[in-house]
Amino acid sequence: MTKLSVAQGTALSIGAVLGTGVISMPALAAAVAGPASLVAWLALIALSAPLAWSFAALGARHPDGGGVSTYVRLAFGPRASAAVGWCFYFAIPLGAPPACSFADGYVADVLGGGETTRIATFLAIVGSVFVMNWFGLRVSGRVQLWLTATLAILLLVTVVAALPHAHRANLHPFAPHGWSGVGAAAAVLVWGFAGWEALSSLSAEYRHPRRDVPRATGIAVVVVGVLYLAVAVTSVLVLGPALAGSPAPLADLLATGVDGPVRAITAVVAVLLTVGAVNAYLAGGSRLGPALARDGALPKFVSTPRRSLVLIVAGSVIGVALPLSTNAALLLVTGCFTLVYVLGTAAAVRLLPPGWSRATAGVAFVATLALLALNGKPALFSLVVGLGAILYRSRRVKIASPSPSSAGSIAPNPNTKPACVAE
Repeated sequence: MTKLSVAQGTALSIGAVLGTGVISMPALAAAVAGPASLVAWLALIALSAPLAWSFAALGARHPDGGGVSTYVRLAFGPRASAAVGWCFYFAIPLGAPPACSFADGYVADVLGGGETTRIATFLAIVGSVFVMNWFGLRVSGRVQLWLTATLAILLLVTVVAALPHAHRANLHPFAPHGWSGVGAAAAVLVWGFAGWEALSSLSAEYRHPRRDVPRATGIAVVVVGVLYLAVAVTSVLVLGPALAGSPAPLADLLATGVDGPVRAITAVVAVLLTVGAVNAYLAGGSRLGPALARDGALPKFVSTPRRSLVLIVAGSVIGVALPLSTNAALLLVTGCFTLVYVLGTAAAVRLLPPGWSRATAGVAFVATLALLALNGKPALFSLVVGLGAILYRSRRVKIASPSPSSAGSIAPNPNTKPACVAE
């Protein structure tokens, strides 16, 4: 039976959240808010602590492969659970192409651009993650542990090398696009902080969920916050206005402080960071699919982690062929994730015992509601996905419930561990 250690769980958490955000978000946020994007960074870092803790507290009390969808089912019933499950599950293949495209910017910076480079980078990243997860979480977790340690060191080296070239003048004008740009930057930065919900689907995979899930999450929150803020502040102070238009900001940052083949090095770093993020999502999605199938929210075909993994990868291949820009796909995905956060934190408010944990979940709920509003029209896509899930599950329940005796078998026991956990 595959079981995660605290170190492996921490590494998966850091990889899921840090991932592509650190290689792409500083430039995207600066493009819409200038130096004032640092305000959005601080706000999202502050939000990530109560958000992560809410999911950790739920995972410790209700370890299950369904993750947030399980918590929402326990709090609000199967239809709301199906909506959350679909929003997260189908956002994974839609989000894989833009995630890989951020790494492609770094690869193209070294090898040259073009469609061939984009497709090759996508296939290399998704293919390697598929192989790791095909052989189980033990392989995936160990690889993630080494990746995270190596990349954290490289990011610290980049910041330390570039900081001597910082200039306060790059903070002026502080808000060239007005203060509304901070809200726009926050909507973009949701992508960089998505990931706390992905690891909730792995809560049942820990050796001691009640003890290990909060420990792994707490360590991850501190590491992610420190690294994100260090890279964001250094990028603004060192690169200045050039940051907003950079396809490879981390490479530009390292090149400022270090001589040599730094662009090739950062291309490797970008690919590895992306592998880490995609790995965490595919690992969580491979467990979520069987849990949704168990609860009647997906077809029985998706009843094992490997089948779920194949479906997600196939969807990712379809996603890379869709005529969507990176920004359009990013906003659609963040809208889905934000709706997951809203319902997940609402479930935490209802399920967690009175006290500090419930109050923290309340803060996270209010903040995620504000983020959903900032996402604007793309958030409507998440509502469409959620409605599709409700209609699908309602139809399945009608078909599967011709009599009261059979209807009684639809609702799963919340204390039953999914069969997919023991591979």
